[in-house]
Amino acid sequence: MAGRSCQPGRVLVRGACPHDCPDTCAWEVEVADGRAVRLAGVREHPFTRGGLCAKVNHFLERVYSEERVLHPLRRAGPKGSRRFERVGWDEAVADIGARLRALVGAHGGEAVLPYSYMGTQGLVQSGSLDRRFFALLGATRLVRAICGATAGAGQAATLGGTMGMLPEQLVHSRLILLWGTNTIVTNLHLWPFVRRAQEAGARVVAIDPLRTRTAQSADWHVRPLPGTDAALALGLMHVIVREGLHDADYVERHTVGFDRLCERLEEYPPERVAAITRVPAEEVVELARAYATTRPAAIRRLIGMEHHAHGAMTLRTISCLPALVGAWRDVGGGLVGTTAWAAWSPLDAAALARPELEDATRREVNMVQLGRALTELEPPVRALVVYNANPAAIAPNQELVLAGLRREDLFTVVLEQFLTDTAAHADYVLPATTQLEHWDLVPSWGHTYVTLNRPAIEPLGEALPNTEIFRRLAQATGLDRRWFRESDEELVRAALASGHPLLAGVTYERLLERGYARVALPEDFRPYAEGGFATPSGKCELYSQELAARGIDPLPAFVPARESPAGDPELAARYPLALLTAKSALHFLNSSYANLPRHLKAEREPLLDLHPTDASARGVADGDLVRVFNDRGSVTLRARVGDRVREGVAAMPSGWWASLSPGGSSANALTSDGLADWGGGGDFHDTLVEVELVEARLRAVQETASAAAGPGV
Repeated sequence: MAGRSCQPGRVLVRGACPHDCPDTCAWEVEVADGRAVRLAGVREHPFTRGGLCAKVNHFLERVYSEERVLHPLRRAGPKGSRRFERVGWDEAVADIGARLRALVGAHGGEAVLPYSYMGTQGLVQSGSLDRRFFALLGATRLVRAICGATAGAGQAATLGGTMGMLPEQLVHSRLILLWGTNTIVTNLHLWPFVRRAQEAGARVVAIDPLRTRTAQSADWHVRPLPGTDAALALGLMHVIVREGLHDADYVERHTVGFDRLCERLEEYPPERVAAITRVPAEEVVELARAYATTRPAAIRRLIGMEHHAHGAMTLRTISCLPALVGAWRDVGGGLVGTTAWAAWSPLDAAALARPELEDATRREVNMVQLGRALTELEPPVRALVVYNANPAAIAPNQELVLAGLRREDLFTVVLEQFLTDTAAHADYVLPATTQLEHWDLVPSWGHTYVTLNRPAIEPLGEALPNTEIFRRLAQATGLDRRWFRESDEELVRAALASGHPLLAGVTYERLLERGYARVALPEDFRPYAEGGFATPSGKCELYSQELAARGIDPLPAFVPARESPAGDPELAARYPLALLTAKSALHFLNSSYANLPRHLKAEREPLLDLHPTDASARGVADGDLVRVFNDRGSVTLRARVGDRVREGVAAMPSGWWASLSPGGSSANALTSDGLADWGGGGDFHDTLVEVELVEARLRAVQETASAAAGPGV
C-alpha cells in the first residue's frame, strides 16, 4: 500500500505531514516520472480521513518552489543582507568542520550551541544523529521546552503524567470545555469529533480570551482575561464544593488533599473570581453547575495556556477538575491534552539520540532565551548551528535574538529549505530535504497513530536529509564515525524496537505496507476510572507533597503574571493592554509557509485586534495604521476594531517573518522571554503593550523637533 501503483507509470507513496501539529496527518503522494504530481490525505486514516489543512494542501508548491535553497551557500555580504554565493558540498563541509574544530580547540565545546525544535516532528530528522553530533562535540546543551513541557509538568503534578482520555472519545461527551484551544484552526481534524458530539446534544463551551473561529462555532463562549484561567478553575471548584456537586465517593477513594483544597477554595468565591477574570460571577456559577451535573463531561486543553509565568500551576489547577466531579468514570469524561504518552513516548528515542554520549555537566541554554544566550552568556557562544527552526521569527524578544544573530564574531550554520530570516544571518546555509525526499518516523501528540514517512522523490538539487548532513559534518570535525553509520531506515527500526506494550503490532513491516498503525489501546479506554494515578500517592493529588518539598505551593493556586496590573502596577500603567500572539493564521504554521506567495496572499497582512473601547480611547479607527510597543520593541500594522478581543486585550497573529511584515518587525519583537514556573517553557503570553496611532506619533515627533529647534525655525 505504501508504494502501490495507481495509473500506469504512476505510483502512490505514503508518508506523514511533518509539522508541529496535533493532527499528524497521513498523506499519500502520487509520483509520475520521478516528479510528485498530487498529494492528498489518506482517506481510510481515522483522523486524517482524506483531508489536509489549508497550510498543507499545496505542499507540492513548497517542494518545487523557485525560492528553495538547493545548493550550499556561503555568505558574501553583511549578515542579514541575504547576499550569498554558491559553493560545493565538499568545500562547505570542510570549511565548517575546520572552523568548528578550531573554535572547540580554542574555547571548548561549549562555545558551540545547537538550536532546533519542531520544524519536523519526525524522530529521525529531528532527534538522532544531530543529537549525537553535538554530544560528542561537547556543545552547550539546548533545553527544548518551549512548547508542551510546562503544560505536561503541571498536569503531572496532579495526575502523575500526561495520560488522559483519548481525543476520539469526545464523541461520547455531553459537555465539552475547549479550554484555551482554537480547535478549528490548530487542531482541524479533531473538530469533526466535537461536531458529532454537538449534533448528538453535547454542549460545547469555548474558554478563550479571543473570539476565535472555534468560539464562534461553540454553544457558549467564556472570555477570561489572559493568564487568569487558574482563578476561573478555582472559582468553578468553589461553586462545585459549596453546592455539594462534587463526587464525594470518587474524591474519597481516589484523591488526596480534599480538605486542604476546600480551605484554598474559600479564597475564590465567584465574586472575587469575576474581579480577577472579568467573567461575570453568575457565569462562573452557571459553568460550574453545568460541568458538575453533565455526564460525560470533558475538558480539552492544548498548549496555549502554558505560555505564562505560572503556566504549570494553571494546568495543574485545571487538572483537578475531572477528579472532583468523577468525570474519569465515564468514556468521554475526563481531560484530554496531548497524546504523546501514547504515540510518542513508547518509541525508543534514546536509541536514536544516544543521550549517554552527552556530558550532563555541560552548561544549558533554554531555547526561550536565545537572545540572552547570544548577547549575554559568558563565556560567549561562538558558533550557532540552526536546523528545524527559524528563531529570528519564532523566538521571543526578537530584537535581542536579531542582535545576537548579527554578531560578526558568531559563526552561524543553518540547515534550511528557504532563506528564512534566520538563514539571512548565516555564514553557511546548507540545503535540507523536504518531507517528500527523506525517510522518517512521525509520532503524534494529537492522536494515537504512528506514521512512517517514505521518500516519494529523489532530493531536488543538492539537498540532503539532516541525518546525512550531520554524517558529513561529523567526519569533517573528526568525530567517532561508528556513531554515524546507521542508515535512516535502521534508525526507524531502532525507534520501533523499544518493546513497549503500546507498540504491540506497530512494526516496521506493517508501517511499510500501510503507512500508519494505531497503538495498542482499547476503544473504551478509561485511565483513571478506578484511580491508578501515577503520582507518588497513587491518587489524584489535590495537595502535592512533592511540590511542597520543592518549595512550590502544594495546592492549586492563581498567581498574577509578572507583566500584569497585579504583578507590576508601574509597568501596567505604561503598557495597559495584554497582548496575545496566537496561532490564528490558517495558512501559516509557526513561521512555515509565511514566505510563499499563495499563503501570503491568503493571509493578506497581519492585523491588530482592538476592542472598540480601547480603540476609541486612543483615537484609533478600524483600518488605521498603528504602532504597538513596549520596552522590548515595536510593531507597525493595521488595526481591526471589533469584538474579537475583550476590553484590555490586544491580539496579533504569530508566524509572520519580520522581513515580510509592515515596519520590518513582527509579534515576537514585543514578547517576553522569561521562563514559566516549572517545566522549562516561556511566559511570552504575559506581555503588556501600548498602542498609538501612527499619524499621532508622527505629529508628536514633528512637534518635539520643532520645539527643540526654537522659535522662528
